[in-house]
Amino acid sequence: MNFYSHSKQLAQYQQDIEQHWQSCQQGYFSAKTAKLFYAYHIPKAAKYSVVLVNGRIESVWKYQELLWEFAKNNIAVFSYDHIGQGLSPRIVSNSHIGHVERFSDYTDDLHCFVKSVVEPNAVGSTFILGHSMGGAISYNYLANYPHQMSGAFLSAPMFDIHTHEVPYSLAKLVAHTGSLLGFSKHYAFGQSDYDPPEFWENKLTQCAIRYQRFRTLYQNEPELRLGGVSFNWLSQAFNIITKLPTFTPNIPTHIASAEHDVIVNNHAQVAIAKSHPNISISHFANARHELLCEVDDIRHAVLAEMYHFYDALAFTAKETGS
Repeated sequence: MNFYSHSKQLAQYQQDIEQHWQSCQQGYFSAKTAKLFYAYHIPKAAKYSVVLVNGRIESVWKYQELLWEFAKNNIAVFSYDHIGQGLSPRIVSNSHIGHVERFSDYTDDLHCFVKSVVEPNAVGSTFILGHSMGGAISYNYLANYPHQMSGAFLSAPMFDIHTHEVPYSLAKLVAHTGSLLGFSKHYAFGQSDYDPPEFWENKLTQCAIRYQRFRTLYQNEPELRLGGVSFNWLSQAFNIITKLPTFTPNIPTHIASAEHDVIVNNHAQVAIAKSHPNISISHFANARHELLCEVDDIRHAVLAEMYHFYDALAFTAKETGS
């Protein structure tokens, strides 16, 4: 029986969550781009290991509830902050600008993390949990890098993005042109410094408690804040989105898709799932983008599916000795 935390009891859990966070091994590892912040925890009775690859604007710090929950379920978890966000070094002088030189930098850094931190310490089978941008990074990694992962669970993966009121083709053209004209490290049109919306106007989650905890964390830890994206980040995102349908991950992969996602485009998730026999997909009704921070009913359903996916593969690996 798996343990699931409940949003209305998070205040009650807070001391345990903080103590667990402090017990995590934390530091910096040498990646391709820079020395990046990481954290991991291995329970004494760990049954397998999960590499959490977070999304844009995120940090390991944001996932303290989930890390604690994994520990309660005897799962070792490893995570890190991408270059340009969280406690990892920023690339441009304005620390609020989300920027990357090449999307492959993210994937190279993941490869370094797995080699230098995960593989020397992992227990049992190792799986990936990738959210949003982290889903795209994970998918690229699994298809194009040597690895020993046993499976991947992708939460609302960024296989395509919404451009909203801007026509898609125009957004691609502007991102590419802006980078070519020397504005690669500047905010793309419509982007700005960190300015969190009120809960009622947020597009990420329907859980007021988890949303407030996320925003309070960023209020108390200003170094975690990140605003909009640069021209080059956007251009690089479009580039990887074009390539993803040509990739083929060589392990079982499951996509969790949020019905009311307005951050990433679910149609791309469905198309990729249909094109590969080892990719499955499930759709979560009424869910917004942040499935791992949603209201309890949705979040528990997502996690239950994730645990079942990992447990089945870990059991198979144990039985076959692979």
